[in-house]
Amino acid sequence: MPPRRAVATLARRRRLTAAAFLAPMLAVLAVVAVWPVLHTIWFAFTNAELGGGPADFIGARNFISLLADPQWWRSVANTLIFAALSVSVEAALGMVIALALNRRFRGCGLVRAAVIVPWAVPTVVSAKLWAWMLNDVFGIVNAVLVGAGLLAKPVAWVASPRTALVSVVLVDAWKTTPFVALLLLAGLQMIPADLYEAARMDGAGPGRIFLAVTLPLLRPALLVALIFRTLDALRVFDVIYVMAGDNPASMSMSVFARQQLVEFQDVGYGSAAATLLFVLVAIVTVIYVRAGGLWQEA
Repeated sequence: MPPRRAVATLARRRRLTAAAFLAPMLAVLAVVAVWPVLHTIWFAFTNAELGGGPADFIGARNFISLLADPQWWRSVANTLIFAALSVSVEAALGMVIALALNRRFRGCGLVRAAVIVPWAVPTVVSAKLWAWMLNDVFGIVNAVLVGAGLLAKPVAWVASPRTALVSVVLVDAWKTTPFVALLLLAGLQMIPADLYEAARMDGAGPGRIFLAVTLPLLRPALLVALIFRTLDALRVFDVIYVMAGDNPASMSMSVFARQQLVEFQDVGYGSAAATLLFVLVAIVTVIYVRAGGLWQEA
């Protein structure tokens, strides 16, 4: 057999072997992910209700009504604001914590383990814990702030329209900043120490070293952290629902879809909201991946 044909045959066999190994995983993924998504999209074009009964095809009527619903647009704005604020805070704090933990000092391992604790706590537990702490009647946060003279009277942090969304953002940042810090710390430890030594020998200061050495080599880890956290923030549900319920001031797109599906039992309308959320997440994912490719090339 000619060498070129042998190489082509070997490559074809490898592709078939890879396909055979991936087939079970793809089958399970189709059952648990693809089919529910397609079913939800189908419901979005019907007048299905949670109580049952025939579901008739009504075209894009749910989407038209949704785009004219001010509460939907408020939930979209809340979601985008939440994602922008939480990811920004987590990226900044995660970078600071990762840089601090990347240094060798006594008790370094203990500190690294302690940093993971907020991330290890289940989201529902941490959200409920903070909801009690922020309570305007018996919450410890108000007790400390009023006792210190920083507040004249207790504030209903998660019930007030002015503070509900900010409170949820800060709690989410407390919960997930360790995740970002761990990803960035792993990236920092992959940077060779020789590069820092060479930069110092050239007379570069700490700021110059960070901008010229650390940040460019940390871009892959930073990009992964931003992608994961942005996608999580866009489809946020648990921390907002546990802390604030259906409060319009902090309602996200996921909470809005749940309200339509469960409380109002309008499966078609709620599925339309879920479908638009899915489209938004897909668009953001494509933008991130393409921007990441351009970032790596640069």
